Amino acid sequence: MLHTRRPAALTAGLAILALFVLAALLANLVAPYDPIAQDGAARLVALSWAHPFGTDNFGRDILSRVIHGARVDLQMALIGVFFPFVIGTVIGSLAGFAGGVVDAVLMRLIDIILAFPFLVLMLSIIAILGPGLTSFYIAMALVGWVSYARLVRAQILVLKSADYAVAAASLGFSRPRILFRHLLPNAIAGSLVFSMSDAVLVLLSGAAISYLGLGVQPPVAEWGVMVAEGQPFVTQAWWITLFPGLAIVLLAFGFSMLGDALGELMGVHE
Repeated sequence: MLHTRRPAALTAGLAILALFVLAALLANLVAPYDPIAQDGAARLVALSWAHPFGTDNFGRDILSRVIHGARVDLQMALIGVFFPFVIGTVIGSLAGFAGGVVDAVLMRLIDIILAFPFLVLMLSIIAILGPGLTSFYIAMALVGWVSYARLVRAQILVLKSADYAVAAASLGFSRPRILFRHLLPNAIAGSLVFSMSDAVLVLLSGAAISYLGLGVQPPVAEWGVMVAEGQPFVTQAWWITLFPGLAIVLLAFGFSMLGDALGELMGVHE
């Protein structure tokens, strides 16, 4: 059962992500219209050959905006995961390997951050810094690293007493070499798998924050912004919110499937 499910999940996840990556890279070539060009004569046009996904209240082509939105949303998902991953991996490694006071202080810091609801803390940081993608990335880096730190710390605590780690210490290897060349490569698998699921959270958080007006600012094509812009017209022009919403769900599904497949391949269970 696992052997048939694993390739299917991996193939599906990679295919979905490849589709969005290609859309992002080739947006200027495959999008039929300028995503921010307004056409007053084509306002709220339903699905047609000229506009397969219809148009919005400014006459902008929804298909073109969904394609160009892949650039922004993929960027949010990847960058929003990268910095927490790096920060959390370094902090978790140091906490687990050093132990003692260092571990205690870093774990108390994690407890303080976890005491606040994730989205509330994100919104507070962005409200202080001001709306925009840079503020979103800073907020993610400040809040999102704690899960990676806990995962890596737990693995380091187990691995540092393994035979190969004890042997490396007895051979006189330096502590940084033992940590970064022997322990960390074996401790990072769980974080890599978790990063796929975390990308889903980052994607949804980015779309939600843009929906609230604190993320990407109009007229930039971004799926959360598009959903917010289409909400007042949902009864008469449902396509404005439907297609960017489906894009968010499909991309999140791709990351989730890839995470499941990697978890099985690496023997990691979240």
